Amino acid sequence: MAILWRTSALAQRHAQIGGELEDWNGMGTAWFYDQSPERAKADYEAIRTKAGLMDVSGLKKVHVVGEDAAYVIDRVTTRNVEKIMPGRSTYASILNAEGKFVDDCIIYRLSVNTWLVVHGTGTGMEQLTSVAAGKNCSVIFDDDMHDMSLQGPVAVDFLAKHIPGIRDLAYFGIMQTKLYGCPVMISRTGYTGERGYEIFCQAKHAVHLWDSILADGKDMGIVPVQFSTLDLLRTESYLLFYPGDNSETYPFDGDTCGDTLWELGLDFTVSPGKTGFIGAENHYASQGKERFKIYGVKLNGTTPADEGADLLQNGEKVGVVTFGMYSDINGHNVGIARMPVACASPGTKLTVRNGDGTEITATAEEMPFYDQDKSIRTAKG
Repeated sequence: MAILWRTSALAQRHAQIGGELEDWNGMGTAWFYDQSPERAKADYEAIRTKAGLMDVSGLKKVHVVGEDAAYVIDRVTTRNVEKIMPGRSTYASILNAEGKFVDDCIIYRLSVNTWLVVHGTGTGMEQLTSVAAGKNCSVIFDDDMHDMSLQGPVAVDFLAKHIPGIRDLAYFGIMQTKLYGCPVMISRTGYTGERGYEIFCQAKHAVHLWDSILADGKDMGIVPVQFSTLDLLRTESYLLFYPGDNSETYPFDGDTCGDTLWELGLDFTVSPGKTGFIGAENHYASQGKERFKIYGVKLNGTTPADEGADLLQNGEKVGVVTFGMYSDINGHNVGIARMPVACASPGTKLTVRNGDGTEITATAEEMPFYDQDKSIRTAKG
């Protein structure tokens, strides 16, 4: 049984909706409000067509403050933080000494020597704390800060009624403002492939903001959505989830866990020419030595791949589908898969075998399947 050592201020609201709080990152999280396929479909379609509000406070929020803060973050992450100006953020990876992926994060520069690193279930905070030892830098875990994600095409229209200048906020931009009389930080980020916003607030304001957004946004179609909706959204948007897509969940035969950025397709998170970050030498040395590739699969029919479904080629198991989904809206049946490098080419014929033995013909295809040019999530105005 997981030990829940963190509590969302919104836990009661989730329970009132019917939320089943399950562990994610040490916090009871509303994975489901209703485990029916109908609810899953409705929540997914709400974000793709209107907007959904989700509690993502289970993310770990870590303040990194002081004269050496930039050095610490630069050492721990794959991005050149000197390029990040106040009011901006970026997505980055965190590696271990072997050059293997152990976490991802978003780095926010709030002011000159004040940063916020938001990460998931990996060891990001531990690495920051270790590197900060002996430096003029404080690493402060902040569980009072809550995070609500408002995602979907009407999100900007809704926020524009309350926040002047929100339409001008660029992708990965941040702004300090107020909403319903409460101090908030708005970040134009998310995990859905839509134009969306994350609303950071104090715990004491979380319920007021949650209730106000849902009441005020009801006529625009804004609804609360369950956390599991992210799996559907991220699958067609090529957004990985640690450790769900990693060897920590699907281990290698005869090898220790740990995936390289080249294998995961996350090598873009390394700033060009950057050295000196933890695992850098082994990261560069592993290029061209991929043991597998994260790649997309497109299935025939409407039956989606099971989580962990076998991936076959010529009747032999060669990989695994980490998550699959079918979308009525977009008319595709797709999945994220771990497969041999030789299979990771558009049109490669494969078969997906679900847990009940059902076999579905499929082909390997490039991701993302939705918003391929990222024009939706980066739209201006």
